[in-house]
Amino acid sequence: MRSSRRASVALLVAMPLVVGAGSAAAWAQPEAAHPVALANSSAPGLQYATKTGSVQQDKQVQVAVSLKLRNESDLDAFLSRVNDPHSADYRHYLSPDQFAARYAPTQAQVDQVRAYLASKGLTVTGVSGNRMAVDAKGSASVVQQAFGTNLSTYHDNELNRDFTANDSAPSVDSAVSALISGVSGLNNHYQRHSSAQKLTSAAPHAGSGPAGGYTAQELRTGYGVDKLTGAGIDGKGQSIAMLEFSHFSQSNISKYDQQYGTGSPTPTVVKVSGGDDDTAGDGVGEVELDIEVAHAIAPKADVAVYEAPNSDQGEIDMWNKFVSDNVSVVSSSWGLCELDDTPATEDAVDKAAKQGAAQGQTFLSAAGDSGAYDCYHHSGTQSPNASKLAVDFPGSDPYVTSVGGTTLNEGSGGSYSSETVWNEGSSKWSGGGGVSSKFARPSWQTGSGVDTSALRQVPDVSANAQNYSIYTGGSWANYGGTSAATPLWASFLTLVNQKALAAGKSKVGQVNATLYQLGSGSSYSSLFHDITSGDNLYYKAAANFDKASGWGSPIADPLATALSGGTTPPTGGPSVTSPGNQTNLVGDTVSVTVKATGGTSPYTWSASGLPAGLSIASGTGVISGKPTNAGSSNVTVTATDAAGKAGSASFTWTVSTTGGACSGQKLGNPGFESGTSPWTASNGVVSNASAGQPAHSGSYVAWLNGYGSTHSDSLSQSVSIPAGCHASLSFWLHIDTDETTSSTAYDKLTVKAGSTTLATYSNLNAASGYVQKTFDLSALAGQTVTISFSGTEDASAQTSFVLDDTAVTLS
Repeated sequence: MRSSRRASVALLVAMPLVVGAGSAAAWAQPEAAHPVALANSSAPGLQYATKTGSVQQDKQVQVAVSLKLRNESDLDAFLSRVNDPHSADYRHYLSPDQFAARYAPTQAQVDQVRAYLASKGLTVTGVSGNRMAVDAKGSASVVQQAFGTNLSTYHDNELNRDFTANDSAPSVDSAVSALISGVSGLNNHYQRHSSAQKLTSAAPHAGSGPAGGYTAQELRTGYGVDKLTGAGIDGKGQSIAMLEFSHFSQSNISKYDQQYGTGSPTPTVVKVSGGDDDTAGDGVGEVELDIEVAHAIAPKADVAVYEAPNSDQGEIDMWNKFVSDNVSVVSSSWGLCELDDTPATEDAVDKAAKQGAAQGQTFLSAAGDSGAYDCYHHSGTQSPNASKLAVDFPGSDPYVTSVGGTTLNEGSGGSYSSETVWNEGSSKWSGGGGVSSKFARPSWQTGSGVDTSALRQVPDVSANAQNYSIYTGGSWANYGGTSAATPLWASFLTLVNQKALAAGKSKVGQVNATLYQLGSGSSYSSLFHDITSGDNLYYKAAANFDKASGWGSPIADPLATALSGGTTPPTGGPSVTSPGNQTNLVGDTVSVTVKATGGTSPYTWSASGLPAGLSIASGTGVISGKPTNAGSSNVTVTATDAAGKAGSASFTWTVSTTGGACSGQKLGNPGFESGTSPWTASNGVVSNASAGQPAHSGSYVAWLNGYGSTHSDSLSQSVSIPAGCHASLSFWLHIDTDETTSSTAYDKLTVKAGSTTLATYSNLNAASGYVQKTFDLSALAGQTVTISFSGTEDASAQTSFVLDDTAVTLS
């Protein structure tokens, strides 16, 4: 049946061949790519709003397309080690370049996403410096088509606010869904708010400053920061970045500095995505509060004010800019209730915060000013989430330190007297805190007062949120809020960094794990003011940690010493000697002995991050085997002694392909001229070309189906794609058929790379000659994948799928 059926198509191919015009353009669209919905990019709160119409089709829409991290499980392991004082990686941070090489999307992956967006009619406007986001724009009409969703106008009756949003979850083609984590910027339902409050009058026991608040000196003295600045730890040579969605007036900052003699450097401005769009200047008081508190606590530190539009895209671009610039300490006084935020935006910020943690950056964010009900709005209009227990993002992120609010009472000379949780009662101004609805409780979040919830708890720490005398809007005013407490903590940690670096030690980095270690230690009461009175409208203060004040406020001088020195690793355990960085080729025979001294023998050995094909002998510490895949990994070898004490050492292991370059063609027997091997094929698939089915070149083809009866054929070959390489799959395909339908796909050919379906062709794609198909495989770099072609045919009317001149090309 097969011979006669295939002979019957001879007339169809006797005509001159219409040959494809070589390689595809920058983006080769798979014919059968299917849309994959991005559920995390749905607009929040649409169930509480009324649709009022469609967005004007020519309206310009800006989006941020966020990409996925590579090797994220390895990154999580590294973050655990870099915060573990027992690990050899403790506070040995990565540079942005090192992070990019290990964990960021490759340039080839970024180029693939750029090309994809361009193919959809969007204009790519930028790529973040860390390669984690691609910004693009287009008319509403183009954006709707690109992401498979409608953009509509809505009215939020509770907030009395008009906004734009996507009606459904956006989608991207399956060919790029493995690279893209989310699309942000399609909705502007909820905007980030500042956590600053302008007080009508000073509270009792407030300071002696203009408008009745605390002076810069009183803020330093209240928490003992004056002992640090008096010893020359004043921030000189250090920098603090402020996350802002508004601008400021330098004349107001200068007036504050002159009043208190701070001698602070003039702040610099870093505009992100064009800078802030706060034309009304509603957030000016917030920005000036942040800067002036920083000048009070760390007067000689450089302050960089990062300004971006108050949008999902603006926030993502801001965070990616922070980690690309590798600024040491970042203070954020702006946030949004977790329940009101777009999940894709939270996910993108979380990935940037993880990068910052790996690089030794410290992020702090205000816990909010609505107590345990962060969705409550002080403007008088409320969302349906206002009565729900909720916390503020990004402070709820485990890689960010959440700062709650207190009311500080000072004694004579500005000395510390007492402190209670900030709560103004019926007005519902109060320090934020509670349990995250999104983030799991990290392993380091333990200690007295931390509950057994599976979710992250905030705040981590707290500080005064009342009675700050600042100069804003051309006059003195009394401000408060957790957005005052946050730059206070950020500035204090800047002084800690200065103290650590002066002693030849590393900066504190992502400080949460250390805060909880110290909070759980025997010296807790000498390092923190434990807040034990008051509540935040729901959670009560208590001894040690609580969800109203965290571990409390700083006793600056001893806490700075404890943080800058870290925790001394326990003595008596084994000390592991690193064998040094290793380099091999795929297939090399490896034998590396790792040694340890000290502790109680015998040792039990284990390792993480070893290249595929290698293993460690638990009884000897010998790493052996033959590496199978190219790539670079961070290896940690641990020796555990008979007493259960452990030591470890880390090093890098790089495996390259023979020749070591990203070049050449990787498939064996790509034109089938040597028969079947090394392909795996159904019987008769690889065959001598006939008059009915001539080869594209040479004398052999791979001919799947063409029987005119129920039948399946397959063809496959495994190939290794080196890490860091760009790779593409190409092949020439001729489809002819006896099917007469123009609408039903009866016979199909599916092309896959590993588990990823690249395309599905059918009798509907029949053509008079060979056409070249090309697909980008760069997302699979560092893996061994199987390239497979699977053909199926129904009970009648043959369809032939004929392949020739295949290639997997590296560059």
